Amino acid sequence: MQVTRRALRADGMTEQSDRKLIGTGVVGTVIAALCCFTPILVVLLGAVGLSAWLGWLDYALLPALAFFVGLTVYAVWRRQRRQTTRTDG
Repeated sequence: MQVTRRALRADGMTEQSDRKLIGTGVVGTVIAALCCFTPILVVLLGAVGLSAWLGWLDYALLPALAFFVGLTVYAVWRRQRRQTTRTDG
């Protein structure tokens, strides 16, 4: 049991860091998805007079969406790996 705890700490894998990583991934994914698939930014940028930026919006939001989805998948995979290591050892 001591070896497993030391290995987990050395790897930097804690339950708290897993929660933060999953939370960050989910929140980022939701925000990027809302901005990509709804006209929230179109209305806001048009209201402030920055509608010229709308042409470049997809070049920033789609990679951000892909990054946050990937971050969420990685965090869930890391959590599952930690839990299987805990039950096996």
